[in-house]
Amino acid sequence: MLTAGSRKPLMKIYTKTGDTGQTSLFGGQRVEKDHPRLATYGTVDELNAHLGLARAALATNPASFSAIDNSVARVQNELFDLGAELATPTSNPRTMLIQAATITALEDDIDHFEQALPPLKAFILPAGTEASCRLHIARCVCRRAERELAQLMRDESIRGELIAYLNRLSDLLFVLARAANHQAGVGDVEWQKSPG
Repeated sequence: MLTAGSRKPLMKIYTKTGDTGQTSLFGGQRVEKDHPRLATYGTVDELNAHLGLARAALATNPASFSAIDNSVARVQNELFDLGAELATPTSNPRTMLIQAATITALEDDIDHFEQALPPLKAFILPAGTEASCRLHIARCVCRRAERELAQLMRDESIRGELIAYLNRLSDLLFVLARAANHQAGVGDVEWQKSPG
């Protein structure tokens, strides 16, 4: 709360421009709040929030989880880049920040963390440490964002790098979830097929 003599905020939180069920994309175009483009970058925002929770869980053991946290921190910034491009309906070089090199960096992280993990011999459950479970939740939200983006791409021109990024990110989150368990000394929890 601002007190007498304090500085005015640089940007008001409420604008009232969305009170009719519409909002503005970058560039000023007005769209309904349930537009597929908004749904997609809203899910990307949700994913970013889940990654924030994952980082809070990782912070309980910074010595063990610093490499994982560094990777997730970079991804959080990249998701802002991706969201900015999705919020921009026309090509704008300033928002095209997800590039082939960004995707390669995800692949490098996957390879790096996978080297220390035991090979997978069965399907695993999203279980174990809190950090691992939160990374699994983020992986699921990432897959939903990917599905929504695939649907959006049927109707609008979206660069292929964006869906490739989300596809690779979900793979990274799976590996990071396993790494969080492994580094905490917790093994993978394998799926036990029901007898039948």
